[in-house]
Amino acid sequence: MGNCSIPRWKIIIVILMLFITGTVEYTAYFLSKTTMSNLYWGNSGDDVYAVQTRLKDWGYLNGPVDGFYGVKTWLAVRRFQANNGLNVNGIVDDETKAALGFNTTSETNISSSYQAATSTTTNDDVYLLAMLINGEARGEPFVGEVAVGAVVMNRVRSPKFPKTIAGVIFQPGAFSAVDDGQMWLPPSEESIKAAQDAISGWDPTGGALYYYNAAKVTNYWIFNKPIITQIGAHIFAR
Repeated sequence: MGNCSIPRWKIIIVILMLFITGTVEYTAYFLSKTTMSNLYWGNSGDDVYAVQTRLKDWGYLNGPVDGFYGVKTWLAVRRFQANNGLNVNGIVDDETKAALGFNTTSETNISSSYQAATSTTTNDDVYLLAMLINGEARGEPFVGEVAVGAVVMNRVRSPKFPKTIAGVIFQPGAFSAVDDGQMWLPPSEESIKAAQDAISGWDPTGGALYYYNAAKVTNYWIFNKPIITQIGAHIFAR
């Protein structure tokens, strides 16, 4: 047989192709097996990037894959949910994650105070609640910020409302800060601490499911709710 030598550059190219192919396959497997928290408007990071990539590949996302959950990602998620018979809420919740092919198994190392609030509470929920508190109670005393968070947690525990923090916050028409965009401002450290305290079980309201500023009320049905207390500018009611 003759001496058959393969140029070194060809060997290098083959090795690189095998490495790249293996890396891509491993990455796809890793993404499909990794647990992710619920995602919603305003989130950013690798999990958002992974969801965007899948939505883009499947023709739902008409925007950049940039790791930021903005309006185009929100619309893409809603289109995907509508086409797959899911609850159309624009939130990448457990059902949506499963439909997208992502792992939905939650970590079990959760404090007892978190479990008392809701079995699906995550660190992302703390930040989400802090965003709402910042939008709804910015300028209120700290106890008033905790009180707003406590109302959300009381709703999570009530059979009259959704069973998750995200579900309560994004229930249509529930909070003006969601509708007018105030919620999307970066939360203060005080708001994050208030969210943590509310999730941990501090309820300065005594079980309130509603609150309002009497000077800014536009839905007057709220006046029919029995008043429990007033904290700062907010009146809290059952």
